[in-house]
Amino acid sequence: MKKTLLSIAMTSLLATTAFTSMSVSAVEGLSANAAVTSNYLWRGLEQTAGKAAVSGGIDYAADSGFYVGTWASTADWAEGMTYELDLYSGFGGSISESISYDVGFIYFAYPDADDADFSEVYGSISFDALTVGVAILTSGEGADAGDTIYANVDYTFDLGNELELALHIGSYSGDWLAEDSIDYGMSLSKSGFTFGASATDLDGGAGDLKVYVAYSVDIDL
Repeated sequence: MKKTLLSIAMTSLLATTAFTSMSVSAVEGLSANAAVTSNYLWRGLEQTAGKAAVSGGIDYAADSGFYVGTWASTADWAEGMTYELDLYSGFGGSISESISYDVGFIYFAYPDADDADFSEVYGSISFDALTVGVAILTSGEGADAGDTIYANVDYTFDLGNELELALHIGSYSGDWLAEDSIDYGMSLSKSGFTFGASATDLDGGAGDLKVYVAYSVDIDL
C-alpha cells in the first residue's frame, strides 16, 4: 500500500503548470511566493483529491547562480497527510544568450504521514522557449537510488499581451513505480492567473483529464 501511495505522488508535473517549480526565479536576493489553485496537480495526478490547495515558499538566489529555498502546500494523498514541505538547492546559469541550465537536489517531505518522504536530483537545459529536463530518484521508502527516472520536455509560446501558452510531456519509468507512465499538460497564463489541464496514460481511471485554475504572486523581499 505504501508503494502504491508513493506511486500516485511520483507519477503525477505541476511543475509544468505555474503552480510549483523546482528551480527558483532568476531574480537575485531573497524572494517569496504564494499561490492558490483549484486542483493541485503534479506530473498529471491530483495531490489533494481534487480539492483546492494553497501554497507558498521562500527562496534565496545569489549572483553566482546558486539558489536555496523551501516551498509548502496542502496535500492529502496518503492517510494522515495534511501538507507537503519541499527543501531544495541548486545552481543555474547561462551558456549563451539563448541556452541556460539548472541542476539541483530536492527533498519532498510529508511530516505528518508515515514513510512518504522521497528525494530527487534534477537537471534541465533550456534553448530559448524549449526546456528538456530529467529527475532521478535518490531516496524513498523501500527504494534504491536511481530506481526511477522522470524525463520531461516543455515548450512555451509567447502569444502577446503577456499571455503565454505552455505545453508539457513527461515520462516516468523505473522499479519504484507501480507502473511506467506518461503525462501530458498545457496551460495558459497571464498576470499571475493560470488555466491548465493535465492527464496521464495510467489505467483505472487515473488518466482522465484534470483541469485547474490558479493564481500566484512573487514578492521580492
